[in-house]
Amino acid sequence: MHEFMRAILRWRAILGVCFCALGALLVLAPPNSPTPAAALSTTEARATSGFNGVDVVQIDGLIDPPNASLMLDAIHDAEARGSTALVFQMDSEGVVATDPWRLAQAIRNAKVPIAVWVGPSGAQARGGSAIIAAAAPFLSLASNATIGPINPMRLDEESVVEAHGGVPLPVFAPRLLPIAAIDHHEIGASQAKTLKLSDSTEPVIVDLIGSLDGKTIATAAGPQKLSTAEVVKVGNAVKRKPNQDVRFRKLSINGQFQHTLGSPWAAFFLFAVGASLVLFEFFTISVGIAGVVGATCLAFASFGFSHLPVRWWAVAILVLAFVGYGIDVQAGGLGPWTIIGTAALIGGSLTLYGGSSELDPAWWILILVWLGVVTFMLGGMTAMLRSRFSTPTVGREAMIGEVGLAETAINPDGLLTLRDTVWKARTNRATPLAMGDHARVVAVEGLVLEVEPEAGGAKDYRDRGRPIDTQDSAEKI
Repeated sequence: MHEFMRAILRWRAILGVCFCALGALLVLAPPNSPTPAAALSTTEARATSGFNGVDVVQIDGLIDPPNASLMLDAIHDAEARGSTALVFQMDSEGVVATDPWRLAQAIRNAKVPIAVWVGPSGAQARGGSAIIAAAAPFLSLASNATIGPINPMRLDEESVVEAHGGVPLPVFAPRLLPIAAIDHHEIGASQAKTLKLSDSTEPVIVDLIGSLDGKTIATAAGPQKLSTAEVVKVGNAVKRKPNQDVRFRKLSINGQFQHTLGSPWAAFFLFAVGASLVLFEFFTISVGIAGVVGATCLAFASFGFSHLPVRWWAVAILVLAFVGYGIDVQAGGLGPWTIIGTAALIGGSLTLYGGSSELDPAWWILILVWLGVVTFMLGGMTAMLRSRFSTPTVGREAMIGEVGLAETAINPDGLLTLRDTVWKARTNRATPLAMGDHARVVAVEGLVLEVEPEAGGAKDYRDRGRPIDTQDSAEKI
């Protein structure tokens, strides 16, 4: 039995180490490895008036470091291969941990014609994302798409931009007055076209590529007239279709993984799961899968927190919540610390993020996490601990008088192996037991064994009720 348990523990440790190593590689690896074309000098790029393909790069969700890296790499790669045009398909609610001015300036300084399409239908470009979109020489919105407001510019900062004074003129001079209309307001595709903030309204990306045909787009290398489509007849209708390859690109698996970790809801969820598993492992005999997975979740949550405006005092409140749960789990049930822990869990969750309120996790995610943690602590964790420290035999009183082996030091609490099962054990402080000592069971209280050294015995309150041997008394006299 002991050999079987040791084998299980060995395999748990091996799997845990492998899992941690895989997670570290995913997090530490660059989110978007540049293609070989990125190594070419931009001076070797061919003229974009040819048929070198149109690159379409999908930007979804918050523009964070992975998405920002994707945009910059796409610009470099398109310049290196001499792409006919580069199109950013954008649906973003804002910017975090990224300077939107840097991306806006990179678009303006590009030597390849760049267009931004806020799509598909229902897409949005808010905050710093709206600033980046407006920096493009050609801007288009899909039907029912919206742009603005540009404030807050970054969701992780309390920054406010006024278009008349805060936007650099060299970047936004062509759209300065239209941008002023979305300082604090959101507008739709038709209104953006009327205000000349956007250049067209296109329902799908193919139509956008067709609308670029014959357009002259400003670039850092000078204006360039594009040829991106050809006219074809479909039945009685005349349509435009791309006259060259259209290459689609989005975040790599690693980049998408990092992007997900940087989501406010994902970081909070991983923290709650990790803290719960680590607390569970605290009550077990050794480090196993639960502890390794819990520690990995906490590492991933820390990575996400590093990209978000986390209030660290709120994290301390969340830690207090799990400490409180641990105290009552050790006590064996519901108590005052459970109430304190639940209040700290709710309070820390609601105040976890600073910056814009748009970063706060959705209410249904918060409720699911709260219910999950409370249920796990009060029900699941208590049941699992009872199962782990219980014995398959009936009538634990029969163990009184039996001798077990101390798995840890018992002073006054520790762990004892008896009948191939690990139990919680307690002894008198006057007779502590070292790890490896043999101990005799003298009483059973719930799931805790009262023990004493095998030889000698503990001289404590248990002796108070025993009758005094008359022969010993006579000898003492």
